[in-house]
Amino acid sequence: MHLVIIGNGITGVTCALAVRRLRPEAQITIISSESAHHYSRTALMYVYMGHLRSQDIKPYEDWFWAENSLTLVHASATALHTAENQITLDNGSTLRYDQLLLATGSESKLADWPGQHLAGVQGFYNLPDLAAMTRDTHGIGRGVVVGGGLIGAELAEMLHSRGIAATVLVRAPHFWGSVLPPEEAQLVDRQFQENHVAVQYSTELREILGDDQGRVRAVVTTAGEEIACQWVGLAIGVTSNLSLAKTSTLETDRGILVDEYLRTSVPNVYAAGDCAQFRQPGAGEVSIEQLWYTGRMQGETVAQNLCGQPTPYRRGVWYNSAKFFNLEYQTYGQAPAGSEAGLDSFYWERPSGRVALRIYFRAEAPHAVVGFNALGLRLRHDVCEQWIQQRAPLETVMAHLGAANFDPEFFPQHQKAIVAAFNQRFPQLPVTLKQKKGLFARF
Repeated sequence: MHLVIIGNGITGVTCALAVRRLRPEAQITIISSESAHHYSRTALMYVYMGHLRSQDIKPYEDWFWAENSLTLVHASATALHTAENQITLDNGSTLRYDQLLLATGSESKLADWPGQHLAGVQGFYNLPDLAAMTRDTHGIGRGVVVGGGLIGAELAEMLHSRGIAATVLVRAPHFWGSVLPPEEAQLVDRQFQENHVAVQYSTELREILGDDQGRVRAVVTTAGEEIACQWVGLAIGVTSNLSLAKTSTLETDRGILVDEYLRTSVPNVYAAGDCAQFRQPGAGEVSIEQLWYTGRMQGETVAQNLCGQPTPYRRGVWYNSAKFFNLEYQTYGQAPAGSEAGLDSFYWERPSGRVALRIYFRAEAPHAVVGFNALGLRLRHDVCEQWIQQRAPLETVMAHLGAANFDPEFFPQHQKAIVAAFNQRFPQLPVTLKQKKGLFARF
């Protein structure tokens, strides 16, 4: 079997390593135009901030690929000929495959703003984006970030790390309004305030203005305000990279359409990661998953299917994490930003405004827990996942809250304060905090 993988991100590389383990004799070729080697995309911001060097974000040494008989091709795939099982590369060569995995990832989303193609205006997703930002922010005084999500917060922190004043434009009334409830968003906003990052809520970008050299000099908001700046980061999300898929007969929508085995509409062609769109996502799941850990899981699933072990993709309990300056964030399961029929939540916040926990549960008894938001404290992934999968009652979770605590021993412990606040709000469900023994003690 000659397996060709387009894309050397977490999905493509996970698949390659799993296939090598399952089929030692397979010929495996990985093609990428972005970089010669796999790297950790989530660590790009730390290279810009000077916390890591470029070589530090390569999970594997350069010798690793030859040692594992993985052929790397640093080129761009420009055409896919599914009838001939053939790929055309930008260097004029062609490559035949027996099985093909498209793991082409995402690309930054644009919105047709006037001036968005000026020099110094960009998204932030890959190594070329890191190089462009490093070059174009050198020596500047102010940058504007458009978008109130994870990438927007990262870009603001990156600018701040180099002493560059930052203004963030957020369309929603509070930060990341599609994901965070107002209380959690307020904690993030405090981080912006403490780091002197200006945020304008309920504000959108109308136009980007350029100078005589074709570089950005200012932005104009929908309120008519002109903000002088020398760099603009567009962080309104990403979209599936379909450029190669659209040269073929593959069925696409917002992504490359796949079934639960990650098979496309064409035999011997699979798609996984950011570029894949499930035709029939599971209940409560999204059709396109654009997270690191889901990309890894999909890569592993594809490998099983390629090697003759039919395996449907099952994501399990939703999980995400991030860091907003000094505030860590974790979310598990069903955690909507607003009210949702049949759900209730309990929210606790430390008076300092730096630690908070929200537990989502079914409104009807026995009040099964369905999700968590944690800010400024760390929860154990396996414990939270088990509680959600087993539909643990709210009283059980509260009584054994210490089992989920993952903060180091010398960190402040908040379980007693959380349970006291819970008992005050729900006197009809009195809870006594248990020690780490008995139920869930193995965690």
